[in-house]
Amino acid sequence: MNYRKLTSQTAASALLAAALVPVSAFATGTLAGTDISNTADVSYELGGTAVTQSSNTVVIRVAETLDVVVVLQSPQQTVSAGDTDAPLLFTVTNTGNGPETFELAVVNTDAGDDFDPVAASPSIYFDTDGSGDFSAADVAYVPGTNDPLIPADGSVAVFVLNDIPAGLNNGDVGRSALQATAATGSGAPGLVIPAAGEGGVDAVVGTTGAVASVNGEYIVSDITLTTLKSALVIDPFGGDQPVPGATIRYTITVEVTGTGVATAAAVSDPIPTNTTYTDNSLTLNTNALSDQVDADAGELDTSGAGPAIAVRLGDLASADGVQTIEFEVVID
Repeated sequence: MNYRKLTSQTAASALLAAALVPVSAFATGTLAGTDISNTADVSYELGGTAVTQSSNTVVIRVAETLDVVVVLQSPQQTVSAGDTDAPLLFTVTNTGNGPETFELAVVNTDAGDDFDPVAASPSIYFDTDGSGDFSAADVAYVPGTNDPLIPADGSVAVFVLNDIPAGLNNGDVGRSALQATAATGSGAPGLVIPAAGEGGVDAVVGTTGAVASVNGEYIVSDITLTTLKSALVIDPFGGDQPVPGATIRYTITVEVTGTGVATAAAVSDPIPTNTTYTDNSLTLNTNALSDQVDADAGELDTSGAGPAIAVRLGDLASADGVQTIEFEVVID
């Protein structure tokens, strides 16, 4: 499968602004470049007259701290061997106290996985349209050209795209990390970079070392679940018109194709509005299931906003064949 869609590469300033997303406050302390002023007063009496004198004013300008956090937004992504441009979504948050430009990179050399994904070209895109899904509106990152300038407490959403090698086994896991590094500098916490901060103040590397990365995961699976639903209407007159009082018999089929096992498969189907569930009509592979929560595989679930049938299919492989669920409702 190829996940890439057509993209246009433009000047990044306006588009990158659209990729910035609001986040909860992470940065601590006063903004870089803020002046902290202090003047002392002394008061006394001279010949019965009250006198007040002020000291000189001491001004300290707040230095800039360099800190960053990268957060994975995607769950483990299911892929097939040979897939291309498989996306993972991350957010990069500037947790320093001043605006900072960050350099981005993909790192695919985790020693604890089963395979190394191969970075696509380009491999990093900004989620320019803010959709959370890789799309044609997203703009490619070009190192040194459109490095994101992120305000303090600001966050930018970023996709990492990877190709999945051929010849992998079902269940193999590969990890891919997005790394963000402050362009001003990084290193040991407390490292001072003179006059490199906002407004010419000193920049100080914060607790993160001004560099952060986090892994996303791909899992190889050639298994696919196909679900189909159909309805048969039986009216009170022996016909098939959906009039009040008619019965609707719903049939849901679930079929597994490919290799591997789909773990803990389950089906949930809300009872439609303007219908009433027919008691004890639920079956799995023609076997009756009770409406109560008990030892069998299904029930009428009334714990949510509305009633729904719930059937647990368990671990499924292609050898298990088609699973068929049926239940009935009556049109009110």
